[in-house]
Amino acid sequence: MRAYRHVHTVTFDETNLVGNVYFAHYLHWQGHCREHFLAEHAPGVLKSLADGTLALVTLGCDMTYYEECFALDEIEVLMTLSAVSGNRISMDFDFRRGGVQVARGSQAIACMRRTPTGVAPVPLPAELATALNAFA
Repeated sequence: MRAYRHVHTVTFDETNLVGNVYFAHYLHWQGHCREHFLAEHAPGVLKSLADGTLALVTLGCDMTYYEECFALDEIEVLMTLSAVSGNRISMDFDFRRGGVQVARGSQAIACMRRTPTGVAPVPLPAELATALNAFA
């Protein structure tokens, strides 16, 4: 399976008093990876998010940690598509430092549209479906 690759260099502000990366930053990096994927492969989706015609709603996320990371570590975030069902997308994230897996995560999102009464499901935008198919 083809993975989208995003590289992140850990900054000092992402570490805690002990010196290791604070756990919530891994979830933040999942978002960075997802946004860079959209910018590179589905820029029209970003425009739809900006103008309010589309909302990508996070339904759930999960992280498992294997090793600590520290400031200035270069972390490779590999995102793979695990499932598409209706308006929902599930992704897996593999976090590596020097080729060694340091964490693993997953995330599920739904394509929605804001309405006066809340959000309503919408089909995946065609541009996003095409981009995802290249990574299926």
